[in-house]
Amino acid sequence: MSAPQLLATLATGEIVSGTRLAEAAGISRAAIWKQVEALRSRGVPIESHGPAGYGLPWPLQMLDAATIEAALPAAARRRLGVLDLYWEIDSTSTELQRRGPKAPDLSVVMAETQSAGRGRRGRTWLSPPGLNLYLSCLKRFDAGFAALGGLSLAVGVIVQRALESLGVGGAGLKWPNDVLARSGDGLPGGKLAGILVELSGEYQGPCAAVIGIGLNLRLTPALHEQAGQPACDLATLCGGVPPDRNAVAAALIAALVDGLAVFEQQGFAGFADDYARHDLLRDVPLRLSGALGDLDGVGAGVDARGALLLQAADGLHRIDSADVTVRRA
Repeated sequence: MSAPQLLATLATGEIVSGTRLAEAAGISRAAIWKQVEALRSRGVPIESHGPAGYGLPWPLQMLDAATIEAALPAAARRRLGVLDLYWEIDSTSTELQRRGPKAPDLSVVMAETQSAGRGRRGRTWLSPPGLNLYLSCLKRFDAGFAALGGLSLAVGVIVQRALESLGVGGAGLKWPNDVLARSGDGLPGGKLAGILVELSGEYQGPCAAVIGIGLNLRLTPALHEQAGQPACDLATLCGGVPPDRNAVAAALIAALVDGLAVFEQQGFAGFADDYARHDLLRDVPLRLSGALGDLDGVGAGVDARGALLLQAADGLHRIDSADVTVRRA
């Protein structure tokens, strides 16, 4: 029994005996134990129940490409390039980059788990199987890099729109590319999703963007500890039970297909109002840390190109570089 088969068997949340698992797979109980330990090492919270066997603390849904495609609106399904789903891959974004010019526009790659998921500034994105979403989308643009200012902010709005379509509230946006839960006072809370946009091509065009999104549906206590920063998940925002993973994937892909078409025509201007509505840094005391040191001020929104505006003692600053750390002062 492979790791994917074992996780699918346990996905109902019912306790299954090791003997039953071994007999169904035609392997020894020791081999089942090894697969259980392999999944545990990847962050899956499989619980032991003595002679009764193994179980998960709650049911989960395995991703299914056919189910996701069937849930897409017809227009989004027609415009989608390809939708490929892997059990395990190094990185969904790396896979799209490997495909190069042959990859169709609006190609989407998903994985149950990543061995080398990437976040901003070279950070690792934790990617346990069965719990969250790891998705990358390729979008080709005739215009060059200069026309893509604010793309990561627009993708944040797109993620917000997907969550709202699922009836999920309580989230907001943190410049330049994070979706956070709102704390009780409406200020930034734990990280719900991360966005990484990687560009290739020509400065004057054409070019391509690989847009990677990691979205937390369920975080275990161990994952909270490993994250190294405050984090949140859809289960928390939805009273303990997140939406079905395939439904979340379909909503996110549909929002990407629609939203990226708007960005291609209108740029960040098509998202500026929604970004302002969800901006968690506006009117908040902030400290920016980067290569040039620290800068304190109050968040003043973003400009037409998506640069962060900071009202400091010496005037208004525009922050274009994403290579800064932004924290509440």
